[in-house]
Amino acid sequence: MTPRERNQPARHRAIFLSDIHLGTRGCQAELLLDFLRKNESEHLYLVGDIVDGWRLKRWWYWPQAHNDVVQKIMRKARKGTNVVYIPGNHDEAARQYCQLTFGDVRVENEAIHETPDGRKLLVIHGDQFDGIVRYARWLAILGDWAYAAALRLNTIFNWGRRKLGLPYWSLSAFLKHRVKNAVQFINDYENAVASEARRRGVDGVVCGHIHHAETRMIDGVLYCNDGDWVESCTALVEDFDGRLRIVHWADEVARRESRLPLAPVQLAAE
Repeated sequence: MTPRERNQPARHRAIFLSDIHLGTRGCQAELLLDFLRKNESEHLYLVGDIVDGWRLKRWWYWPQAHNDVVQKIMRKARKGTNVVYIPGNHDEAARQYCQLTFGDVRVENEAIHETPDGRKLLVIHGDQFDGIVRYARWLAILGDWAYAAALRLNTIFNWGRRKLGLPYWSLSAFLKHRVKNAVQFINDYENAVASEARRRGVDGVVCGHIHHAETRMIDGVLYCNDGDWVESCTALVEDFDGRLRIVHWADEVARRESRLPLAPVQLAAE
């Protein structure tokens, strides 16, 4: 492979991204920008919680990298990518604009994505299957505060890892997946979303919300969660044959950097 070929972006039929949480310090905007520059697609689905309105109401945080992410997505839409934005609970204010188009980006409450082999996938954020968000909003906001504290710890932890030359690794995701109640919540959520897809008569579902990337069959329904960009830095991609897979971009970057040639060592003159 020539250097020029190596620099060409990867081509996909569809990319699904969610839970970016622009407007928060935990957002991995630089990693996402790197992903958007190195990956192109015919369809781009933004599956909710793209902007964190909850956090922005309490204090304003919007560095240049977050603006760059928005501009990059808008540029993709102008150049012909079919961009569909499905708001989540953290950017629920955008739900009032469903069925409208802004700058070539279509806002929808949900979508149906059809794969090349004819399978129909329901695309939703998924917060409607979270009982805490639906029926105990105060508890959801309290949980969001605790989660933000964990992400701040995660930021400090990874600052230390960078100083040691180590790649990004999510401490907050590691802790969450070791808590029994969190594991049970994830399992219940996945089953509830798959049941809704089965009720709708579709072949599968793509969602976000719980920050846990996964693709698996649940009682004959394909369940896909594209993860997030504050903990796992993941995306769901579909190739031109309809195969779906999770991309762990922080791991991809770490592997890429490990293959970079070492700079020549300058020897002092004797």
